[in-house]
Amino acid sequence: MGILNSLLRAVTWWHGQTLNTQFYTWRKGVKVGEDSQGNMFYRTKDGGRRWVIYNGEMEASRVSPEWHGWLHHTYQEAPTEAPLPRQPWEKPHLENLTGTPLAYAPAGSIRRSVPKPRSDYEAWRPE
Repeated sequence: MGILNSLLRAVTWWHGQTLNTQFYTWRKGVKVGEDSQGNMFYRTKDGGRRWVIYNGEMEASRVSPEWHGWLHHTYQEAPTEAPLPRQPWEKPHLENLTGTPLAYAPAGSIRRSVPKPRSDYEAWRPE
């Protein structure tokens, strides 16, 4: 089973970092920090390239806004060096839940276990 896992890592990116990414990170990467989900953030020694190694499923919406800004060079300093000020009304970051059982479903949605009857329209009846 170990050979199969190594082969999957060598050719697929959705199972975690590929062997090439792991080698590049080992050779040129400098660890900058880690977020609350265990994703690890790296940059090159000269600071030109920045990347993330996901902890688990690779889903871009799992990266919080402050780390997203750092990855895209919006912020020069990483959130570990210069945390963004938080407002008391801000909610914690959530990944995109579309397509999961936790996705938002409005009151009349058929995806709800007990959908409420719709009252915003009247069905057409022929005369």
